[in-house]
Amino acid sequence: MNAEALLAFLAASLTLGTAAQGTLQNLDFEQANPIFISYGVATTASAMPYWTVTIAGVQQTEIGVNEFTIGAPGVSLVGPGSTVFGPIDGNYSVVLQNYGTAAYASISQTGMIPDGSQSLLFEARPPIAPAPSGPLDIQIGNQTVSYMQVGSGPNYAIYAANISAWAGQAETLTISDPYLGGNWELDDITFSPNAVVPEPNPLFLTGLGSALLGLYRRYMIRKQ
Repeated sequence: MNAEALLAFLAASLTLGTAAQGTLQNLDFEQANPIFISYGVATTASAMPYWTVTIAGVQQTEIGVNEFTIGAPGVSLVGPGSTVFGPIDGNYSVVLQNYGTAAYASISQTGMIPDGSQSLLFEARPPIAPAPSGPLDIQIGNQTVSYMQVGSGPNYAIYAANISAWAGQAETLTISDPYLGGNWELDDITFSPNAVVPEPNPLFLTGLGSALLGLYRRYMIRKQ
């Protein structure tokens, strides 16, 4: 291999390496441009660019658009015209469903977690009663990370997970609806430089207020 060919090879390798380790994309699912192959079914690549969809570990080349499963695991894109779910924000959201099978419904993507990231945030609607309910499974690489509610919107909750250990690294983000997960609707996945801060519990705040009031009264009695 001559010098010019070697330089071309190295340049191509560097380009491929950079592309392979680019930042995670389409985290709000707004890059959807569904190409339908039958009624309510589109190619995964067009409906969820950059994402891999798996059911029971098997990659899916097609997913439902405004079409949802009954009693089986599934991943669906929610868009304009949906009569069951509505997008949480913008034009599109994603629904993960599992009503009691051992097969996970998962979405995943590999890319760089931005340097300096402390938290992974996402908006979600938990399962609708009386559907069975359970937590989502969030993984960075092969490690499950816990998450907590840190806020809320008009029709959704905001959750956050501490992912500071992976900041600046290329990792695979996987979000799964495991056994008895019900149906979780997801949107607006983001990375934040701020640490996870749980939403104040109203009961805790009430109790704290009562305790402070009690201490104040004791203080005033002692002053008299």
